Amino acid sequence: MSNLNIKVLLFVICALVLFCHLCFGICHLTFAQQSDSLEFNLDVNSNVANLPNIFKANIDLSGRGFATSSSWPQGLASPEALEAWQKDIGFSGIYRIQYNLWEIYELAKYKDAQDKLLANYEGIIKKISDAGGTVILNIFGTPAGLGRILDKKSPVVDFRAFKELIKNHMRNLSCEKRYNIWYEVWSAPDIDDFFLGRRQDYFNLYRAVSESAKELEAETKIHIPVGGPSLSWWFQDLDGNTIITPEKSLVYELIKFCYHYRYPLDFISWHAYSLDNKPEKEVTRYNKTPVALIRDWLSYFHFDRNTPLIIDEWNYDSGANMLPERGEKANICSSYILSRLKNMYEAGINYQLYFSLEDFQNYKENVIRNVGIFWFDHESSKYKGGPKSIYNVFRMLANLGNKMYFSPKFEDEFVGVIATKGRDESIQLIIYNYADANTATNYLSRNVARLNEKQRRILIKLIKKGAIEKVTRHQLTLESLHCPKKLTSLIKKALELNAQAEKMKGSTRNLKINLKNLKGVYLYQRYLLDDTCNIDCEFKPIEEKVVSPVNNLLQEGVSLKPYSVNMIILKKKPNEPKIISAAPVEQAAVGVSVANVTANVTDTQK
Repeated sequence: MSNLNIKVLLFVICALVLFCHLCFGICHLTFAQQSDSLEFNLDVNSNVANLPNIFKANIDLSGRGFATSSSWPQGLASPEALEAWQKDIGFSGIYRIQYNLWEIYELAKYKDAQDKLLANYEGIIKKISDAGGTVILNIFGTPAGLGRILDKKSPVVDFRAFKELIKNHMRNLSCEKRYNIWYEVWSAPDIDDFFLGRRQDYFNLYRAVSESAKELEAETKIHIPVGGPSLSWWFQDLDGNTIITPEKSLVYELIKFCYHYRYPLDFISWHAYSLDNKPEKEVTRYNKTPVALIRDWLSYFHFDRNTPLIIDEWNYDSGANMLPERGEKANICSSYILSRLKNMYEAGINYQLYFSLEDFQNYKENVIRNVGIFWFDHESSKYKGGPKSIYNVFRMLANLGNKMYFSPKFEDEFVGVIATKGRDESIQLIIYNYADANTATNYLSRNVARLNEKQRRILIKLIKKGAIEKVTRHQLTLESLHCPKKLTSLIKKALELNAQAEKMKGSTRNLKINLKNLKGVYLYQRYLLDDTCNIDCEFKPIEEKVVSPVNNLLQEGVSLKPYSVNMIILKKKPNEPKIISAAPVEQAAVGVSVANVTANVTDTQK
């Protein structure tokens, strides 16, 4: 195209835009609302319900991967990180502790050290239980002498000894000490790095824990919850599996196993590491989400359909050990967390535990991962570490009210709002702006089970060749892929979402907030989490002011940078006490005194 033609084309486009602006003023408004302006309306008198557990500040307390003292659990976060969490957030939620039996019984010959180790485990369990929280105690690590081989990942061969060992721990922690503990059988048994057995070997582990719980319940009448299987993904099996055949998963087989042998199944758990903020909304070939399908399985085998479903480990994760989004660009992970939680809630997940409290740097096992919300310097002789900005997301969650609003209708692909109400009539809003950087591939992944076998093979081939990525970059056309009609339609939708995400990754959104039926004077506080700070960010308001609604309506505007989180807290300002001047008080006091004297004289005369 010649330069002259380009100039003519640009002139025509500008003329059309100007015409729309002058003659149809609303054109600009509509475009702005679709691209960068949003409106959130909330009637503060509308219906509320208890805050769902999914939005509470829950976490796996793992971290560090080593300790200078053998009496401190090697996989537990440092005391300093635990103390910071307890001080700022508390332990009233649900927390996961990995209870390493191998580590405990390696100290069998050193009784004092073993007792100190057990006391440190119990210390954190007690703190959580005393605060009204719940511990998910993950049982793993086969002690030496009880396994098929000398390895903590070994399947158990001495079943009686293993069961007796588990029962003793349960008796002490759940029956004698009465701690609030749910027992989870193993972690990621489908991965060789964590378990070397097969399906029946896992069932033997589950049987030992379940029978221990049942026998103690019969003795003490204390309910001891047991669950699992804590897979690396909900559809996995120990022999490998995909979402295409979820009925071959260990989750399905565990439900069937527990039904057949009448073992308890108080919760079902799995991991869900992903870059996708909506993996819980993927669709199976049964045209159901994972949650809906698992609940159908529970019903079929006569378990409670509402059995808790728990994502016990999750993070912003591409498989790489070190990600900038969990470090120097932690604001990306922070906004991702809230977007993911909102989608978990909408998918029907009951509980979640983010992994983990602290980073891992275990050189002995060649594990270096920045998955924690606390960083630390392993080379420092004294504790040197602190929170990333991710920590402030959990502090925001901890500051939500106890009731959640369900009425606000707010639909946007990238911006979301969590609205709550406190016992003191305070209002809390958490607002996030997150755009998935891998929208196209994640969308296709969530919908791959909708395709038939031939279409799936074509799609996988295209992804491996990088063809989908080239289409998103306009290096190839969609038509040039020559896909079947259904697959073409799916890819087209993925490309549309990807184009929107690419635009929003660099766009600041403007949100107008309208709070209706708000009465009185309020203290307005706004907290911000964005790219201006990612390490050791102080948790304090960046904006504070006193606001009063006009005609019971409060309107506020917030600018939402990409990958940012805002929290607004409105607290009712107490009425200031009336000040009575000193002089009238003195006169009143004199008047009272004179009146009393006169009355006394009159009484005497009488």
